Amino acid sequence: MNFAHLFEAGMLVCFGFSWPINVVKAYKARTAKSTSLAFIFLIITGYVLGISAKLINHQFNYVLAVYILNLIIVFSNVLVYFRNRALDKSRENEKPQEKEKKVVYAHEEQILFADEKHSYSKKYNITLMGGTYAKDIPVKKLSEEFQFDFDLYNKSSFALSLTNAKEYFNKYVANLNSDGIILQLGKEDADIFKSNPSVFDTMYLELLSLIKSNNKDCRLALVSLNNPQNNPVTAQMNNHIKAIAQSEQAAFVNLENAKLWNPKGVQTSLDFAEGMGLKYKKPIYDVAEILYSYAAQNIAENTMELSVAV
Repeated sequence: MNFAHLFEAGMLVCFGFSWPINVVKAYKARTAKSTSLAFIFLIITGYVLGISAKLINHQFNYVLAVYILNLIIVFSNVLVYFRNRALDKSRENEKPQEKEKKVVYAHEEQILFADEKHSYSKKYNITLMGGTYAKDIPVKKLSEEFQFDFDLYNKSSFALSLTNAKEYFNKYVANLNSDGIILQLGKEDADIFKSNPSVFDTMYLELLSLIKSNNKDCRLALVSLNNPQNNPVTAQMNNHIKAIAQSEQAAFVNLENAKLWNPKGVQTSLDFAEGMGLKYKKPIYDVAEILYSYAAQNIAENTMELSVAV
């Protein structure tokens, strides 16, 4: 047995092991925004040079086969990249581009001029869907205090996790056909994340896909997990939630800033806009900020901590 060839093959397997996983994650992400095509071509060039060296030296063995297998897998990333890039362009083309309407953006949501002829077939509504912590947020009280002109529902449930979130959504949330959904999930899934973060990501993405299939125009806001003790696992989970929000073009609400928020100031700016003849289209980020600003100030912090053994 030629150990030099064996060790070289082992090196190639180790280097190439992450690429199949990367292909799957990129395919599920459905966006090319976080992918570097130049980097992929650099890796492909390296494998081509390695294969060329083997052919020049007439080394036709299993090491050459591993080189070729790795090259094929890496090249599949290029195909997924162009597929995701096409999806990105398709989503951009689907956005309304009516030049006669004047649109102003605030927190990535639209503020429409009141003289536009725009009507809704039903009353606008936003739903909060989270676990134990979110369950205690009094949406009715806050709706009255901030004079929301839309329905706000709290469909959070004790210990709700990603493992049963899809079933829960179908049973209790889907029939509302919400125009916006604020999600705070993951606290109960820490063990899954520690075992396999990709499973955590997949469950979150599948839930978002289900929500979009129920209402393709539903706007989403993903809320981070509270981390008062700076738990490293919780911090990693929040990084994954932020990345998921970016890949799905959803708002990301970082609770690390909750105590700095000024919901009264948000309401004042919206009142001013309305007084100037503007009509706002319910900025979902602002609604999430109001809800979780209240929670940060009024819900006991020990109910927010994520108990994870590092």
